[in-house]
Amino acid sequence: MRHYFALFLLALILAFSSCRTDFDTVASSGDLKFSKDTVYLDTVFKNIGSSTYQLKVYNKSKDDISIPIIQLKKGLNSKYRMTVDGMTGNNGKIFNNVTLLAKDSLYIFVETTADITDANPSDFLYTDEIQFDSGANLQQVALVTLIQDAIFLYPNQNPDGTKEKIKIDGKDVDGFYLNENDPVNGNELIFTKQKPYVIYGYAGVPENKTVTFEAGARVHFHANSGLYVGNKAALQINGAKSTTEKLENEVIFEGDRLESLYSDIPGQWKSVILENGSNNHSITNLTLKNAISGLDIRNTSNAIQIKNTQIYNCAEYGILAQNARINGENLVINYAGLASLSCVYGGNYSFIHCTFNNNWQSSSQFTVNLSNNLAGKTPETNPLTQATFNNCIIYGSNTNAFNLNKNTNAAFVYQLNNCLLKFSSSTTNPDYQFKTDTEHYNNIILNENPKFYNVNQNKFNIDNTSSAFAKGNQAYIIPLDILGITRTSPPDLGAYQNAVFPK
Repeated sequence: MRHYFALFLLALILAFSSCRTDFDTVASSGDLKFSKDTVYLDTVFKNIGSSTYQLKVYNKSKDDISIPIIQLKKGLNSKYRMTVDGMTGNNGKIFNNVTLLAKDSLYIFVETTADITDANPSDFLYTDEIQFDSGANLQQVALVTLIQDAIFLYPNQNPDGTKEKIKIDGKDVDGFYLNENDPVNGNELIFTKQKPYVIYGYAGVPENKTVTFEAGARVHFHANSGLYVGNKAALQINGAKSTTEKLENEVIFEGDRLESLYSDIPGQWKSVILENGSNNHSITNLTLKNAISGLDIRNTSNAIQIKNTQIYNCAEYGILAQNARINGENLVINYAGLASLSCVYGGNYSFIHCTFNNNWQSSSQFTVNLSNNLAGKTPETNPLTQATFNNCIIYGSNTNAFNLNKNTNAAFVYQLNNCLLKFSSSTTNPDYQFKTDTEHYNNIILNENPKFYNVNQNKFNIDNTSSAFAKGNQAYIIPLDILGITRTSPPDLGAYQNAVFPK
């Protein structure tokens, strides 16, 4: 009997509830609450879609309400698009009779694609607003986006509809060669600071040509893009010292997503490749970030000068050098999936007053890796004729920041002088006897914290409490540090002369 009564009660409840075709709602009274009063969609390039940004709308009342209209003020002409609780409305611009339950909330997601001509010519801002209801109940949330003009460089389309290609490592990849007489851009081999550049695919430097980046140039690489300096071509990066945190005179290479969400994400673009046979390279005051491998340097015929340069957040290597020749001064590299600096297949290297760190969160990465061999090469070994590190810091989150991969079939010449080095493992391997092997190690400060100002923000300044303070050898001094500050005697280790940290 109880069983039949329960079934009757359930049927009664279902009957009453089925009579209600929708929630009983009251009209919106203009008392909605919002997670923010302005949605800032970070800077974007013209005609490149933004990331998606979120706004949360709250109904704090005890009544289920119906919002007669949610719309963009510019209506169907707006360059913004939105979804409201998963609904797309009329082209993502206008939504009618939106229900919001009592003590509940809904999500609005907003994005934009706008041209520089859509923006205010005085400040390059493109604005609109989301309007909720109308008349006396009208509520608004502002939308603001900075649109940045740029020079776009990309592969042409061939007559058969395929994309232009260039050959790298024996494979055809999307790319093009920079043209010094381009009918639209003029001389594409000279990058100035007048406008930022956005590169799609690999930008190649033709044989016997030099690509030059002037002080203040900004270059943004799209996904799977990079710079390719081929046989008999040259790279000249002529950045200069900056006086503000905007790095106004640095040359900057990074991805083409300008939103703050992407500011430190590795692997957004590929690499700068200096190919076998390229020559006469010079890199000064470059900041490179968020690549797969920052600089990929291959068997260069003469020494590359790299000065006052910072390389951060690379998915594989900050610098990968294969039988290369590098003279590095005031070089800083941090955060790489495999190694901040990896010199393989021999070569000749000199690094003075450099800071090499690697805080990649794994247990297998190195900060500095040296090797005179490379699998798949013929012959497999090649002489490492010199690898010297003077007044340097080699540190990181891994137990051992330093790795030697030596093959006895080729020369392996290296020396560290007056360096702070992290190598915590106890080992009998003769290659890692930092205190007793004076042929390879002199005045090594082992496993002491350099007390960098803020590793997570790539700030490798030190102060006078650091173990690297005044531990350098005057014989190796570079007179000015990476910021142009005069070094004292004895100098500090690494790329930075000590200073008082900002409060």
